[in-house]
Amino acid sequence: MMSSMFCLALLILLAEASQVDKDFSYIDAHQDTYIQRMKDWVHTESDSSNPDKRQLVIEMMNVAKKLIEDIGGSVEVAELGDQLFPNGQIIPIPPVVLATFGSDPEKPTVCFYGHLDVQPAKKADGWDTEPFTLVVKNGNLYGRGTDDDKGHVLAFLNAIEAVQVNGLPLNVKIILEGMEEVGSDGIEELIKQKKNTFFADVDYYVIADTPWVSKTPGITYGARGDCYFFLEVKGPQRDLHSGVYGGSVYEPMSDLIYLLDTLVDSSGCILISGIYDAVAPVTEKEKKLYENITFNLEEFKAEVGTTKLLYDTKEDVLMHRWRYPSLSIHGIEGAFSGSGTKTVIPSKVIGKFSMRQVPNMEPSVVEKQVSDYLMKKFAERNSPNKLNVTMVIGAKPWISSLEEPQYLAAQKAVRKAFGVEADMVRTGGTVPIARTFQDVTGKHVMLLGIGGPDDALHGQNEKLSRYNYIGGTKLYAAFIHEFSKL
Repeated sequence: MMSSMFCLALLILLAEASQVDKDFSYIDAHQDTYIQRMKDWVHTESDSSNPDKRQLVIEMMNVAKKLIEDIGGSVEVAELGDQLFPNGQIIPIPPVVLATFGSDPEKPTVCFYGHLDVQPAKKADGWDTEPFTLVVKNGNLYGRGTDDDKGHVLAFLNAIEAVQVNGLPLNVKIILEGMEEVGSDGIEELIKQKKNTFFADVDYYVIADTPWVSKTPGITYGARGDCYFFLEVKGPQRDLHSGVYGGSVYEPMSDLIYLLDTLVDSSGCILISGIYDAVAPVTEKEKKLYENITFNLEEFKAEVGTTKLLYDTKEDVLMHRWRYPSLSIHGIEGAFSGSGTKTVIPSKVIGKFSMRQVPNMEPSVVEKQVSDYLMKKFAERNSPNKLNVTMVIGAKPWISSLEEPQYLAAQKAVRKAFGVEADMVRTGGTVPIARTFQDVTGKHVMLLGIGGPDDALHGQNEKLSRYNYIGGTKLYAAFIHEFSKL
């Protein structure tokens, strides 16, 4: 005969299962509503990089505010002041939307983060459809912002709405910004200001702005940092004619190309002295995570459009994308780059490159290592030209512990929503907001996005599959329930 304690536990489990099933049924029944919301949100051209579109970004923030209020949340709008452009133009920074669902001190509180600004887009860029008109085709939702990041934000708002029908089992807070694509002006200062007020009772942060590495849902626990450098070489006082002066002067372009070529070898190894010294060693437990990740090398090659990668195994490719530093050369400013021919020797050129750094690398240390190395290499060249090395971005890497309760809750939620085990992944890009939340509030952060690996965020024909959008809504709903048990 079953004990009364066992029976009680069984009844609780059945009730919880029933609640999640009800939420999923609600979500399935409201799919058309969710698609319409996506259509409305995509239609607002919230391009934060264009001053002429700034009012549309502000309008997008107001649209989100209204939806949150319509589904039962309370909203505080935080103004961030003005933005000054190099040409002297001053325009307002879009306000940040701070929302709250529930305030029971006996319940845990999770805070979701997302952004509502998007990258520029126009059909002439190579889109098959108008980028700001949602097109539903072959199971996909095409339009700028469907993946990055309006679809993710809508998914967790849809989930909150669904769970609320039978009562939220926890407190939810939300922070939405409109400047993520251009550096999140003012957001760090706002988090510092609100640390002991709006964010005071937050237990964990969930950033809904990451893709999966395959069709298997992924939970992200780490991101690389970004050190971006300008490498300036100045020579003659003006541009010179190569037919008159070529062969008699030290050319800045030749110096620059030489220096850029000393940064990384043909195998992708960074040649800067000491750069790998601070890289955290790979543990046996971590190696196991990479073995279990769903990732197809041939599909990845096809996506990239290449027949050969720098590494031959899944584990090596993923580790060098995520947990080892990489260096990429991006361009040369001041060089002739137009069509046709021009026989100029530029007097000044600027090479641009970045290094994605990982734990436990520090940007200040990387800056000195890079500068010292390039100055040494330049001295060996014995050129009379002038070299200046400047680090213009120094974003730190971020890492969290998979033992944190919210990661365990997210894994259970993936099983309920998708019926599979989640991939535990990192991202090779940089997510400054994750490090900001962690450093300022002292609380743990998790990246739980719903984007697909082929969604072309920032590119032409950006999309989010209906499977990811609706399934992602269920994922956030299930996560809310699992998190409430912590």
